[in-house]
Amino acid sequence: MARILLVDDEAIVLRAFAEVLALDHHDVTTASNGNSALAALAREAFDVVITDVVMPDREGLETIIAMRKLSPELPIIAMSGGGHGSAADYLDLAAKLGARKTLAKPFSPQVLLDAVSDVLRR
Repeated sequence: MARILLVDDEAIVLRAFAEVLALDHHDVTTASNGNSALAALAREAFDVVITDVVMPDREGLETIIAMRKLSPELPIIAMSGGGHGSAADYLDLAAKLGARKTLAKPFSPQVLLDAVSDVLRR
């Protein structure tokens, strides 16, 4: 079991991914934007962060940079369905900023679980 901080501005996505992770016996804390995620990270320790890249109120790339400063070794998984640009462009930049794994939306629940397992093994 891992303590996971899950960040996404789309409520339905947040609930669905949180349920998938909880069913796999992970302890999940959710945040709907980067500011809330950083506040949670300041209060609690997490084993993994999974964050959307395109969000209002501090988007994911800014959030990844701030998380790297707070906790340089914390595994981060970035996910994106795109925005004003392509998902691949956002995810490439997220990887350069420190995300250990990137996922292009949409993806299956198993892809999410495999990504979490992979970053926890490293």
